[in-house]
Amino acid sequence: MSERKSRASQQDETSAPVIVRRSKKGGDHGAHHGGAWKIAYADFVTAMMAFFLLMWLLGSTSKYDKQGIEDYFNTPLSSLLGGNEGTAAARPNVIQGGGRDITDTRPGDGKKTQTEPTPPAKVPPIVAPADTARLQQLKEKLTALIEQSPALKAFKDQIRISITNEGLRIEIVDSQNRPMFPSGSSKLQPYAVTILTQIGAALNDVENRISIAGHTDAVPYTAGPEGYSNWELSSERANAARRALVAGGMHGEKLLQVRGLADVLPLNSNVADEPTNRRISILVLNKAAELAFFHDGGRTAIDETSPASSTIPEVVSRLQPVSVSRSTP
Repeated sequence: MSERKSRASQQDETSAPVIVRRSKKGGDHGAHHGGAWKIAYADFVTAMMAFFLLMWLLGSTSKYDKQGIEDYFNTPLSSLLGGNEGTAAARPNVIQGGGRDITDTRPGDGKKTQTEPTPPAKVPPIVAPADTARLQQLKEKLTALIEQSPALKAFKDQIRISITNEGLRIEIVDSQNRPMFPSGSSKLQPYAVTILTQIGAALNDVENRISIAGHTDAVPYTAGPEGYSNWELSSERANAARRALVAGGMHGEKLLQVRGLADVLPLNSNVADEPTNRRISILVLNKAAELAFFHDGGRTAIDETSPASSTIPEVVSRLQPVSVSRSTP
């Protein structure tokens, strides 16, 4: 009996299967975050590197090369849409390119170069009628001042006033027996000081800025400091005229330019020592000429809130007169 029970228990032990239970923690989590993100990140980094490389290439390419690249890519577009030049020209929405048509199987000419675009022609600034009228009134006032003032009327043959495309030009010229400066000197004669001081206050009637230029004749120096020439002399005479105008009441901030032109702009180029070639030119600039002055100097606009002295470097405040002997007066 006991033997029968032991056998039954052995049979139960041998026939019962052994079940092993294993648990998986987060099985779907590992499969969801595999290595695919690495590929996407690598593609993103590659795209960004290509983008910055393109930006660098565009920044280091000249405008003519850019125009050539644009023409090259425009030509296939016009070829695909039109088929030939005539069809492309007939369609206004197609940009006419200048490069070689890539559909053309003929060998290209390697000697041809990209034609540089023609720069746009500079349009001269238009003078406002109000500006012209204001300068015309100043001319009439100066003319009346010369006629009414005994100090100026005695020298009216040496004062020339005219309207030019740059503004109102006032020129004080030498006469045969009455020069404004001693020969080779930048010291004004007393009568020239009188003329400039009388004119100086009248220039404040307009807000236009002033340019002063000194001119000499074509007689070269025969002696004097090494390197000293008509260029230095004309510059110093222009500054002497500037000081006389300011002493007469002209506001210093109206000055825009003081320069010496030596003998490059003579009134009479046929005579080297023509007295009228030795002169002081005072130009009251119109707004168009003033704008062109600043534009040529690198600025595109005029800051009307600041005076000219804050824009243009201040010229030398005072120059000592230099006496230099010349071959002819």
